[in-house]
Amino acid sequence: MNSLDEPGHVLVVDDDARLRRLLQRYLTENGFRVSGAASAVEARRLLDAMMPDALVLDVMMPGESGLDLTESLRAAGSGLPILLLTARGAPDDRIAGLEAGADDYLGKPFEPRELLLRLRALLRRIAPPAPSENDRPVRLGAAEFDPVSGRLEGEGAAHLTGGEAALLTLLARHPNEILSREEIVRALGMDETAERAIDVQVTRLRRKLETDPREPRFLHTVRGRGYVLRPGN
Repeated sequence: MNSLDEPGHVLVVDDDARLRRLLQRYLTENGFRVSGAASAVEARRLLDAMMPDALVLDVMMPGESGLDLTESLRAAGSGLPILLLTARGAPDDRIAGLEAGADDYLGKPFEPRELLLRLRALLRRIAPPAPSENDRPVRLGAAEFDPVSGRLEGEGAAHLTGGEAALLTLLARHPNEILSREEIVRALGMDETAERAIDVQVTRLRRKLETDPREPRFLHTVRGRGYVLRPGN
């Protein structure tokens, strides 16, 4: 995706045929190309044949759940942006979706307009960042992160999702500078309620950057203030 003038291609996966058709029609009316699938199995067949720009995925489906599909895609190295739809409103259930690798979530019932705004914000967040004078690769032990490509390179380097790359790019552009959760949410254009999602993304990044995520060398929490990336060998 290059800009919001080219909304891109979205795959909507939901076993509720009425809701799926409604979302397909609404997103199409708002400029997206949209495909639909009624199950994780059908979604996998479509993903084998095409590469959408984003996945809108229901959590509670018969057979393989949306959480299972998300975890499977992430385990296979997919960075496809994923927005989960969940009828479960409890914070722990939503956090479980983020921990599985989703980039955002939306509780049912919801207004289609809210989904559209979340989807646009997600795609804007994971789009290639505008050039910055601070776009220098940063060394993170045996790996190196390039803010321009959003890629982590080096022996054993893990694949980053779009959301993880966006967060790491922001931190890499401000090395050794503490950024508060509020500053991160604002810089990434996220919903103001997304501060807990930042914590989850940091946890996921540590698993990919740190030898011991419980004793981080690079991505540190500064209690009461926020997060800071301290590059080094």
